[in-house]
Amino acid sequence: MENSPAEEEVLDEDNQDLFINFPPEVQKAIDEVLPSKDALDEPDFNSIDYINALFPTEQSLSNIDEVVLKMENKISSIDNEISTVVRGQIVASQEGRQALDEAQKVIKQLFTHITDIKERAEKSEEMVREITRDIKQLDCAKRNLTLAITTLNHLHMLVGGVDTLKTLTQKRLYGEIALPLQAISEVMAHFESYSDIPQIKSLSDQVKSIHVELAEQITHDFKEAFSGTNTRNMIPNKQLAQACLVVSILDPKVKKELLRWFVNLQLQEYNHLFQETEDTAWLDKIDKRYAWIKRHLLEFEDRNMFPQNWEVSERIAVQFCHNTREELSKIMAKRKNEIDVKLLLYAIQKTAAFENLLSRRFTGITLNESSDAILRNCKEKGQGDIKEDNGGEVDLSSSPFHGLIGRCFIPHLEIYIESVDRNLADLIDRFLADQKQSKPTEATDTQAAIFPSCPDLFVFYKKSMIQCNQLDRGYTMLSLTKTFQKYLHEYAEKLLLNNLPKIETQSLGSSVQNFTKDLQKMSTSGIIQNFSSFLKEGEITRFTKDELAKICCILTTAEYCLETTQQLSDKLKEKIDPTLADQIDLSKEQDNFHKVISNCIQILVQDLENACEPALTAMSKIQWQNVDTVGDQSPYITAITTHLKTTVPIIRDNLSQSRKYFTQFCIKFANSFIPKFIQNIYKCKPINTEGAEQLLLDTHMLKTVLLNLPSISSQINRQAPAAYTKVVTKGMTKAEMILKVVMTPVDPPKNFIDQCKKLLPDSQLTEFYKLLEMKSVKRQEQTILVDLFKNHK
Repeated sequence: MENSPAEEEVLDEDNQDLFINFPPEVQKAIDEVLPSKDALDEPDFNSIDYINALFPTEQSLSNIDEVVLKMENKISSIDNEISTVVRGQIVASQEGRQALDEAQKVIKQLFTHITDIKERAEKSEEMVREITRDIKQLDCAKRNLTLAITTLNHLHMLVGGVDTLKTLTQKRLYGEIALPLQAISEVMAHFESYSDIPQIKSLSDQVKSIHVELAEQITHDFKEAFSGTNTRNMIPNKQLAQACLVVSILDPKVKKELLRWFVNLQLQEYNHLFQETEDTAWLDKIDKRYAWIKRHLLEFEDRNMFPQNWEVSERIAVQFCHNTREELSKIMAKRKNEIDVKLLLYAIQKTAAFENLLSRRFTGITLNESSDAILRNCKEKGQGDIKEDNGGEVDLSSSPFHGLIGRCFIPHLEIYIESVDRNLADLIDRFLADQKQSKPTEATDTQAAIFPSCPDLFVFYKKSMIQCNQLDRGYTMLSLTKTFQKYLHEYAEKLLLNNLPKIETQSLGSSVQNFTKDLQKMSTSGIIQNFSSFLKEGEITRFTKDELAKICCILTTAEYCLETTQQLSDKLKEKIDPTLADQIDLSKEQDNFHKVISNCIQILVQDLENACEPALTAMSKIQWQNVDTVGDQSPYITAITTHLKTTVPIIRDNLSQSRKYFTQFCIKFANSFIPKFIQNIYKCKPINTEGAEQLLLDTHMLKTVLLNLPSISSQINRQAPAAYTKVVTKGMTKAEMILKVVMTPVDPPKNFIDQCKKLLPDSQLTEFYKLLEMKSVKRQEQTILVDLFKNHK
């Protein structure tokens, strides 16, 4: 039903009056709280569209009364709901207003109570203030009075003490000065805040003047007492001993300067007796230096007047060490050419023993007090390297006197390294000279037979490392490591690699040619019977049993060197200064010994291959197309088996303590021999079906022998390693599959190609041509088969 334009305009005007349009955010909130799908609740409600939806056609007007009735019922229901809500709001509003009035009354009462409490608290506070006003005044007066009395007492003590100190200082009564001087120093600290008062400043200046006067006077008294020729025999003076107590109270610089002067005075005689021009100054008389200081310290202890906590004996010993180090450094630099390793080690030994004695006698506390100064002094004078830890502090934890003198020898330890180098060179020469006469060490349950020179070398290394560790753990140890590396390389080259027996390469051509002609003349029945004679003609020079044992001994020696070199590397890293540990690397030397082991295994494999070579060559020369019956295994298989049974047990016995390398030998032999065997199978052409069957039988027999190779001719039937079994099984299975393909008829071609791809899935075109040549397939047929082979999927 459609409305006229006039009617639509009237409806629109009504809509404007009847409908309330809420803002979008309000409408969204209403939809969330009261979701509705009724068209009347939509914000863009259109009455015309709504009526048209109710009455789409004229016929639908027939039920207009029912629609109107529903609308009226709905309007009535909504009116009732609105009335109910309005009544509820009126009741709720009245109750809320009543509750609000009650809350306001309670708040007023609470405010009244709080105001009352606050007023009472202020009155109480005022009352307490009135009560305690007099007490506070009394407390303040008491504090001021106490402070005034204390200050007056201190001032009295200061005035009287200054006069007393002046008198005692003039009379040199040091025993009576110590206590008042200490008290006055403490009192002066009390008057630091009064330094702007002229009288206090005057007293302070007088105290400082007394300190200076005492320092100068006591220093003069000491110098006066110890001057002259009778210095060493001076009897301990009580006055000077008491003066030391006074010095302990004065500025620390006074004590420091006094001790420096006194210690240098004690070493004047030493500096004169052992000056550079004297014969006693050289290294061969170094023990006389240490004897002098021991004797002098004993005499000093008998007449020591200094307080024990001054550690004067230790200070004398420490300064002696500094002086000795400096003097030895100078004289060794000038007479460097006169130093030999024997003299150097003698001096180091005596010095280390003396430093050890000092470590047991003294605590090293004076070193710890001035470790920074020691470090700075040593760096300025170039006295070798000092190891620093923990942010630059001198490491004196293990032995505070260690290296205090001995550091001067470090720059000259190259002489020691050169000596070690010479000794090792002589040792290698002696090893080479003794190599022919010496016998390997006997094998044990845990160690294989090795050259006796090998443990001798590492014993020398161990002794040298221990000795160098006592001399210097720094760059000298690094130089020693390089020397070790040099002679480990020489040992691997000169005593191991160069000592391996040489394999004589001999051409098999002439011998094979001779009996090949005879083979061609012989009948089929005579091939097998006379085969052994041809094998003997083709044999080449082999290693003897002793030579095989020697190769195995070189291998086990290299294995021993390999393991010991790793231990040596770990020990050097442990002994050397931690900052240099990363520079220790013996991996190249270990690689050299790996190289020796690989060469030994390769030579053993090559020797065994050479032994089997004539049999393989003879196998390829048999007229396989003339074989008419299949019999037992062929003589060439027997010959190969004989070589294996003869050689492998010798190698196994000599490598009984090196099973992993024996396994490597077996695997390398299988990896090398089996491909050669397969190559010779391809050379067996042309071949008929019976010949292929005979060759397949031989291949199976050889496979059985090879699978048992690690324990061949052994009373102990040990299962072969899985890695070795895998290599043999894979290689020999391929050889068997080749012969099975050869035995397959060419017709029909498709079946032949399918069989070939099934048995030899990885075969290439070159191998396929070899198979066709073995079967003597004609050229024309080969073309067809090759095309099928290329197109096979």
